[in-house]
Amino acid sequence: MNIAETRIPGLLLFTPAVHRDHRGFFAETWREEWRQPLGLAHPFVQDNHARSEEKGVLRGLHFQTEPTSQTKLVWVTRGAVFDVAVDLRVGSPTYGQWETAVLTPENATRFLVPQGFAHGYMTLEPGTEFHYKVDNYYSPSHEGGIRWNDPTLAIPWPDIPPVLSEKDKALPLFEGFVSPFVF
Repeated sequence: MNIAETRIPGLLLFTPAVHRDHRGFFAETWREEWRQPLGLAHPFVQDNHARSEEKGVLRGLHFQTEPTSQTKLVWVTRGAVFDVAVDLRVGSPTYGQWETAVLTPENATRFLVPQGFAHGYMTLEPGTEFHYKVDNYYSPSHEGGIRWNDPTLAIPWPDIPPVLSEKDKALPLFEGFVSPFVF
């Protein structure tokens, strides 16, 4: 397993070993013993799988608040995504900063998004399949979000017309946002 730190502490990219040959590939997608090297305090309790039929599907920027805030481990098994994590931890030297990664089956990269970050992604190909593990169960009463195209954050999303849910279109802007997370 190769672990790469980003410029934002706690936000990691990692790639498990992928064994490829003429038949295809084999990879271990998760081992509990990886939890400690990745700095995870809690085990994963839920796996999620999303499929987006169109190029440009944009989901996010989402988070959950305490007591059900979530660390996410995300990756793609079909297609490609432009993935984003935004630091919402008040007092963090990187508060309001973001990191991006392109996730594909070919690069096999996983993006570890800790609690205290908003997360979102845009599909770069039709038929994209996105997977993620979380360390807390989904709770609708604890979900929140920030608008994907917030001018203060100025995330450089791909130049693809976004396909959004009504809920994501109505998320608040970062300016004036009161974060529930503390560094």
